[in-house]
Amino acid sequence: MKIPRKIISDNGMAFKNTKVHEFVKKYKIEWRYSSAYNPRANGLAEAFNKVLIRILRKTVGVNQRNWHEKLPEALWAYRITHRTATQATPYSLVYGTEAVLPIEVELPSLRVAMASKIPLTKQIRLRLQELDGMDKRRLAAKQNLEPYQARMTRAYEKLSRPRAFRKGELVLMLRRPITGRHHGPKFAPNWEGPYIIDQVYDGGAYLLADQEGNHPISPINGRYLKKYHGQNYPDSPNTHRSREEGNSTVD
Repeated sequence: MKIPRKIISDNGMAFKNTKVHEFVKKYKIEWRYSSAYNPRANGLAEAFNKVLIRILRKTVGVNQRNWHEKLPEALWAYRITHRTATQATPYSLVYGTEAVLPIEVELPSLRVAMASKIPLTKQIRLRLQELDGMDKRRLAAKQNLEPYQARMTRAYEKLSRPRAFRKGELVLMLRRPITGRHHGPKFAPNWEGPYIIDQVYDGGAYLLADQEGNHPISPINGRYLKKYHGQNYPDSPNTHRSREEGNSTVD
């Protein structure tokens, strides 16, 4: 196994301690930390995290504290799922072949049944051929990915509109770890509010105020806000929780 030249991680304390620094220094690894305020700087990891969270939301029970117990199952589901962008499964791009599902062992599928009849020497030869073809498989995935990303970019730019708000408007604020205000369950809704736009600054930043006129956080970029469509201001600025990004009703 090769030692990576660079590693990118978030700013968690698990990655900022003496042991990690000693490890990095020993193996001459360049360690970089993603931006806490702007997670888009670590876009690939953030995109993967969104998919993983969607899977976990469907598997955790009422007690969301057991999400870590479901993590191996969620990762397995992700790795063996065909991805539209690459036209392949992550598992196949790593190992050069598709995973054998547990059910295929208990109730042998056609490929498992056929493989069991192949002599061991031929199985080894076929496996080596699969490994030799991994570069071609990965190159094909890369070629599929590039036009897919271009299509997604065009679609996003076509639908994307700059978010501009006026003083006095009601908005919802995206919960972000950097604010230190998120103390709910792991998979709690992502939006809170509504808040009032108290000040508008150049560059798309806004100062928010709650119902009592207090400023809960420092000025925030408009990309972390969205318009609140409720008819009335709730009793408490935090009683509202958007269930999905497109839903802005009062619970």
